[in-house]
Amino acid sequence: MNAWNRFAQRLGLWRSVLMYHGIPFRRRRLSRFYGQFIRHGDLCFDLGAHVGSRLRAWLPLGARIVAVEPQPACMALLRRWFGHDARVTLIEQAVGAAPGVADLFISSRTPTVTTLSPVWIAAVRQDRAFERVRWDNRLPVTVTTLDELIARHGAPAFCKIDVEGYELEVLKGLSRPVRALSFEYIPACLETARACVTYLAGLGRYQFNWSTGESHRLRANAWLDADRMFGQLDRLRRSGGSGDIYARLPEAGENHS
Repeated sequence: MNAWNRFAQRLGLWRSVLMYHGIPFRRRRLSRFYGQFIRHGDLCFDLGAHVGSRLRAWLPLGARIVAVEPQPACMALLRRWFGHDARVTLIEQAVGAAPGVADLFISSRTPTVTTLSPVWIAAVRQDRAFERVRWDNRLPVTVTTLDELIARHGAPAFCKIDVEGYELEVLKGLSRPVRALSFEYIPACLETARACVTYLAGLGRYQFNWSTGESHRLRANAWLDADRMFGQLDRLRRSGGSGDIYARLPEAGENHS
């Protein structure tokens, strides 16, 4: 990496820090939102931990956290901020369908869109929102799976998946349902979101909901089954905008929608 790329990487990293940690009261809003999924003492996985905004939101809820992040610059920051906290386990790896090694495509100036998926890069390049983004560095990284993480650390009560187009590959490394999870969707790749819903429906009796942008507010008053979530994804395709899909197993005695 040359001097310009190192400067761009530092600039991109601190841009992320300002974006995710510089907004007043953001952490409190996140904690309130995630409180519906996370109870005191719960184990949570943060896959694609980036600069640790979810760690800051989950720790006040009493969570124990396994945070996985493949970008060395982001992991260095996470170690500085959270490496002393016994409730946090930091793992510098990627997550995918099978263990191994894969190329990480890094965007130095916009590290939030660093990805393992060249297919995703090709798709989002058609979106005007990404027209200035450049993936200017490639780094081989080791890959683990959700099943391996569960075998090593236990089953999470909640798992956040933020892996820029690699969501389905991450889920393919999971062979048993977990209590609740989330994954990102964007308009350019809604077929990936549909495939993720299909995969989860095959694992368990999941119910689904979604939030738009960074609203951190569930849009549906009642949780949806997979078929109704497919219909909602069709509407999201027309309306545009990105967000997150949430999936949960119904509580004991709760009717499946």
